[in-house]
Amino acid sequence: MGVVLAATLSAAVAQDAPSKPNPPLPEAPQPARPEPCHVKKEGAANPAAPSAGQGGQPAAEPTGNGAGQPEGQSAPCPPFMPLINWYARFLDGPKVKPMTPKEKAWLAVRNVADPFNGLTILGSSAIAVGANSRSPYGPGMPGFGRYVGVSYTENMTGEFIGTFLIPSIMHQDPHYHRMPSATMKRRIAHAIYQVVWTQGDNGKGMPNYANLAGFGIDDAIGNLYVPGRNTDAASTAERYGTALATAPIDNFVSEFLPDVARHIHVQIVVIQRIINQVANKDATNNSP
Repeated sequence: MGVVLAATLSAAVAQDAPSKPNPPLPEAPQPARPEPCHVKKEGAANPAAPSAGQGGQPAAEPTGNGAGQPEGQSAPCPPFMPLINWYARFLDGPKVKPMTPKEKAWLAVRNVADPFNGLTILGSSAIAVGANSRSPYGPGMPGFGRYVGVSYTENMTGEFIGTFLIPSIMHQDPHYHRMPSATMKRRIAHAIYQVVWTQGDNGKGMPNYANLAGFGIDDAIGNLYVPGRNTDAASTAERYGTALATAPIDNFVSEFLPDVARHIHVQIVVIQRIINQVANKDATNNSP
């Protein structure tokens, strides 16, 4: 009897006691959002799956700009891509598909803007003017400026003809292809004979028309504006032969500088970036 009475009193007290609401659950942490790039992207579908709403019903798909952002908000910044790859001269050429004329024209622009090319022109101009103050360019800074201007004009003409125009017409690959895995003797021979025999867009060997014909065209155009130049046939032939004889120097730089840089134990930023660029490109070309 006592047990029944106690159970009845407990039930009555439980009914009279005010019900206490359950404490609210802590809010889920929100993922950090990248800084906006202030560029709206429209017209792309949202790849994210719709989340479940109240009552187990799927929520309506959110409208946005395709990058997980609501309408009117900016998308995250894409990864930075440099406009010019300063170390492209040390990389092998494309091995998947031939270059288009537009890509060859862009390669010519990159070669002219290459910092190593600029340093070469500035250095050679300073040496030439300093060694001969009575040259047709004149002494001092005015002569140096004229020499740099003429040298850059020659360089731009050579890149336009030898990297863009002739390779586009003759379907020639304007790249120099390194042979890092070959023997030293083979690499030296490759750097020398590449001046007259190179690779076509189809990957097969072909005469290097960009050098064989391009050097002559460059010299003929230079006769129109280079001061103090002899334009007779003997002088023209001598300059053409000198251009062919010295052309392997640039190939030796492209072929061996990355290997020399790997043996330098001083942390030099430029050399380290060359190594990284070549290593990344070699890994891409050797991937299946």
